[in-house]
Amino acid sequence: MLRMKDIIDEKDKRLRTVSKEVLFPLSEKDKETIGLMIEFLRNSQIPELSEKYDLRPGMGLSAIQLGIAKRYFVVVDEIEEGKFETYVIINPKIISNSMEKIYVELGEGCLSVNREVDGIVPRYARVTVEGYDLEGRKIQVRAREELAICFQHEIDHLNGILFIDHIDPKNPFKDKELYRAI
Repeated sequence: MLRMKDIIDEKDKRLRTVSKEVLFPLSEKDKETIGLMIEFLRNSQIPELSEKYDLRPGMGLSAIQLGIAKRYFVVVDEIEEGKFETYVIINPKIISNSMEKIYVELGEGCLSVNREVDGIVPRYARVTVEGYDLEGRKIQVRAREELAICFQHEIDHLNGILFIDHIDPKNPFKDKELYRAI
């Protein structure tokens, strides 16, 4: 089982690595890692398990956050209490996006950033992401609002970008009025 100590911190230079495309078939090690990522994210969103295992709640996790420079991420979205939708996207690309931009009103967070960060991170309100599933079949996922933000956040990780890079340090709430809060 993954624990918080397995997720690398923002101070670790590996988080700035641009991850490499994944070749198919997936290795057994990658399949095992993806399974552990899903288990971690699910457990982190179940209060009893999150507390029991001392996990910070998280919705998404990219391979690079575990020190693996490969282009894949997992998102576990709790669609209603105790019911989850799981996305595994390998070699993801955003192929379309809305013009509208949004931001997380309470602030975006990250399992690799272990501190509070004030400021807004403008993201597209809707995106279509194309990639591959575990078997190497091409998939497309249309996401909106919170899920769209999460996908963009994880794709940023695969490009060596952290959410804090999007925040203007001199004016963390710059142009806030141009975007919709969610």
